Amino acid sequence: MLHKIELTGLKVWGYHGVFDHERAYGQDFVIDAAVWVDASKAALTDNLGHTINYGTLARVLAEDAKQNPVDLLETLAERLLNKVMEIGGGSISKARVKVHKPQAPIGYEFTDVSVTVEAERG
Repeated sequence: MLHKIELTGLKVWGYHGVFDHERAYGQDFVIDAAVWVDASKAALTDNLGHTINYGTLARVLAEDAKQNPVDLLETLAERLLNKVMEIGGGSISKARVKVHKPQAPIGYEFTDVSVTVEAERG
């Protein structure tokens, strides 16, 4: 049985972007993540050690997003996805990461810009 664990709206200050002012001053990035894991044993034993700790998920995402600035959201999202897939020693069967850039430098009024990536273990 697969359990979906979601973390939404993780706000991180980062320096990602193509423009110099984005790298110099930074901006908010918002990260959503979902992982699918068989947590049946955790449900039976009520033991956190048999599932994915969402606190660990948040820490891994936030710490990585704060460092090593990149130009593209695509690059950041894929890097974060790879980090997520490493959590739990291979127990995650599928993961999705979505990175939002709500203050993207667009000359029009908008609500959000985001990139979503997914991976599955084959």
